[in-house]
Amino acid sequence: MKIRTATVALLLALWSACGFAHDYALGHVKIDHPWSRPTPPGTPMGVGYLAITNSGDKTITLTSAETPRAARISIHQSSMKDGVMRMQPVKGGLTIPAGKTVELKPHGYHLMLEKLKSPLVEGESIPVTLRFDGAEAMDVELTVKPLDGGMRKQDMKMDHTGHNMEN
Repeated sequence: MKIRTATVALLLALWSACGFAHDYALGHVKIDHPWSRPTPPGTPMGVGYLAITNSGDKTITLTSAETPRAARISIHQSSMKDGVMRMQPVKGGLTIPAGKTVELKPHGYHLMLEKLKSPLVEGESIPVTLRFDGAEAMDVELTVKPLDGGMRKQDMKMDHTGHNMEN
């Protein structure tokens, strides 16, 4: 009986780990933690974030991406200029040098899901195909995470020391 219980526990642990895996690998390319944010109804655009690691010996370029959930996906870069956050398309694709990782993250490079067919809902997975010059296309899923990054109210703490709360 103990062996059966241990076997079931091991299988459940392995299944849980696979169910929450957020990385994909094909050849010398690895995609870590692809995710997105929920969108309000009527919002025509969404975002995609992930990290791309090129463990090969030649530069690769993320040239495009596609999903059945949007009319198109473009690669964008956000940057701060004169105190204003600006966003512009990345022309010619996103280069990932040999032996390096490039992160697509808030306030930096990101995928722009344009003309969404329906809102992105927290908890769902959005299928995306990433296309590269110098590597094979990869299918990944963006996990739609809560806007607060998954923090629960009981996890949030604020330090108010030094603040005069009477004024």
